[in-house]
Amino acid sequence: MLIVFIRAILLYLLVIFALRIMGKRQLGELQPTELVITILISNIASLPIEDTSIPMVTGAIPILVLVAFELYISNISLKSRSFRKFISGSPVIVVANGVINQKALHELRFSIDDLMESLREQSIFDIRDVSYAVVETTGGVSVLQKFDVQTVTPQMLKLKGEDTTPPVVIISDGKIVKDALSQYEIPETWLKATLKKEKQSLNSIFLMTANKQLQYYIVPKTSK
Repeated sequence: MLIVFIRAILLYLLVIFALRIMGKRQLGELQPTELVITILISNIASLPIEDTSIPMVTGAIPILVLVAFELYISNISLKSRSFRKFISGSPVIVVANGVINQKALHELRFSIDDLMESLREQSIFDIRDVSYAVVETTGGVSVLQKFDVQTVTPQMLKLKGEDTTPPVVIISDGKIVKDALSQYEIPETWLKATLKKEKQSLNSIFLMTANKQLQYYIVPKTSK
């Protein structure tokens, strides 16, 4: 039992390492090659755990080989558009100028229910509101709505303003996130002065966020 436990932990760490090298994508965003590699890695990793007679190296080497192969394929894809198109395919327009391309849907084996579901996921419930829809290589659908149903933007209203940076977590459960302070060039002296002004101690804060404009938000800890 101890051997199985140790093998499971080691292979878990190896698979995590392999997936981190391959990049950060959600399962639904994987390209075909990435999905195949992920499935193969999971199957190979399970073999030495289920059968202790199989050496660990027998499971580890194929995983590392597959990851190296995926990195090689990805590198070629970055440099060659034609190879990338061959491996991952190309986006397909399924709605153009408000007209559904039924032939394209059929070739993609994409039913009208699949299309409507993808639209609803983007809070679009009426197909008549769609000007263009594109099925991406990951299977997701990108949508451009018709002008008269688009969300009003400051640009449309010709409003002037300034871009702000998104807030980052600078205190998490009573601990300072120094990487975030460094990333946004927020002085630790400002942080301490702000805590003093708000009459808060570091240990009393559950969450604190701030942006480069030093606009901050504090969530104190609640008593358990």
